[in-house]
Amino acid sequence: MELTVPHQEVYSFRNIRHHRDKAYGCCKLIFPVKKQGRWVLAVSAVDTCCNIGGLNAERSNSFEEFENNNYLRRLVRNGELEQGFKHLEKMVSQGDIPDIIPCTSLIRGFCRSGKTKKATRVLDILEQSGAVPDVITYNVLISGYCKSGEINSALKVLERMSVAPDVVTYNTILRSLCDSGKLKQAMEVLDQQLRKECYPDVITYTILIEATCKESGVGQAMKLLDEMRNRGCKPDVVTFNVLINGICKEGRLEEAINFLNNMSSYGCQPNVITHNIILRSMCSVGRWMDAEKLLAEMLRKGCAPSVVTFNILINFLCRKGHLGRAIDMLEKMPKYRCIPNSLSYNPLLHGFCKEKKMERAIEYLEIMVSRGCYPDIVTYNTLLTALCKDGKVDVAVEILNQLSSKGCSPVLITYNTVIDGLAKMGKTERAMQLLCEMRARGLKPDIITYSSLVGGLSREGEVEKAISFFKELQGLGIRPNAVTYNSIMLGLCKARQTDRAIDFLVHMVSKGCKPTESTYTILIEGIAYQGFTNEALELLNELCSRGAVKKTSAQQVVVNF
Repeated sequence: MELTVPHQEVYSFRNIRHHRDKAYGCCKLIFPVKKQGRWVLAVSAVDTCCNIGGLNAERSNSFEEFENNNYLRRLVRNGELEQGFKHLEKMVSQGDIPDIIPCTSLIRGFCRSGKTKKATRVLDILEQSGAVPDVITYNVLISGYCKSGEINSALKVLERMSVAPDVVTYNTILRSLCDSGKLKQAMEVLDQQLRKECYPDVITYTILIEATCKESGVGQAMKLLDEMRNRGCKPDVVTFNVLINGICKEGRLEEAINFLNNMSSYGCQPNVITHNIILRSMCSVGRWMDAEKLLAEMLRKGCAPSVVTFNILINFLCRKGHLGRAIDMLEKMPKYRCIPNSLSYNPLLHGFCKEKKMERAIEYLEIMVSRGCYPDIVTYNTLLTALCKDGKVDVAVEILNQLSSKGCSPVLITYNTVIDGLAKMGKTERAMQLLCEMRARGLKPDIITYSSLVGGLSREGEVEKAISFFKELQGLGIRPNAVTYNSIMLGLCKARQTDRAIDFLVHMVSKGCKPTESTYTILIEGIAYQGFTNEALELLNELCSRGAVKKTSAQQVVVNF
């Protein structure tokens, strides 16, 4: 507030009578004047306030209190939460009453950093100081507890509230309960809300309808819709979208389409999300013609499709192998002001890779980048998997090495894909270098990583190294699977150490890992390889009679003899 002459100053201070706390109101008006270095004017203003009864001896520390609150506000704004907490404690210890707004911000800050107990301590201090927290203060703390999954603590805050909860309070708690699958408890909270004459709004009912669809079915959810309307609460498009989604998930597509067509009779127009729900359901059951008609109907009604709309259709076309039509759909997107994202291109790349058209896949990867759409890790994983299956592991390694420079960090599955590809191509030494690299990045190898390496070493005749890796993974607490055991047994059988392979079979069973058909065929071939053909055939016939080995597999084993 700009104050230039004393009489204006006096006029301003005479109007502080509208403030709840006169002394504090004076501080709010005087402080900016003092801050500007206009001390004479500030002192004159104080004198004026005293003359009109705006200040008194009992609140002579109001200036200091105001500055303390201002300092608290700055600390919180700068993210210095611990310093803010200490300053709050100091303020209260010297008799200052803290301002609710910075304290609420302090609670919010602690909640966001996961320190909900510290946030509750701020509320305790507030209440003990004589300050009266408002509903927003309580809502912030309740929201913090709900977001951290501490719903019981949130309910305790609800019980201790010194002011009446509002609909936001209840909606926050109801959302948390419903997300945790506690619909029954949520309905009990709704009853409590109604008893306190805090009337539910459209958000309240939408939360409950969505949870009811998931837990009890659409039939029960429709009863809630009727209750909602009977209470004079008008459902909105989000409410109807939740119901239509529930109907689609129950496989009642025709009913969902009818609901869509009748929405206008409820005074609500469907939006692009409504149409997307139906489109996704149509595509999931292969009704492409109906999906095309619905898209045309959307456009006729002036409901503009979104990127999600096109992504649903592109994904369906690619899964069905209609890559040409998917490309046409992709190229139409800019016409409707929709910019393709990685989810638009990924199905295309996957489709090309599936058809082993790697040149086309890489071509569209380059088109994607040239249009300013940068591939995500899913894009690269798709490409790397296809390259490794196609035997182009060197290209895969080159792309893997470039990922970080492209702003895309490799994840475990990325490394596993390339390690497996290298191991299968007889390049296990290079695969082991990637193992060291992924560890250096803080990624922990899993059973898939080790199984690939064990398999590669066994195939290359390095069975002792494979066994060392096997022991290493056990030492790390990683449980070997049938693939891991089979790889070791294959290596031992190739090295004419079938007796050791059988020892591994015994170890496998003792650890609760069930042998597969491959386990038995590896051992049978190993026995035959060592010259015991009759014994191998006898064992094969025995296992076939037990159903452990299929006849088709047995015939292939005999051919290998």
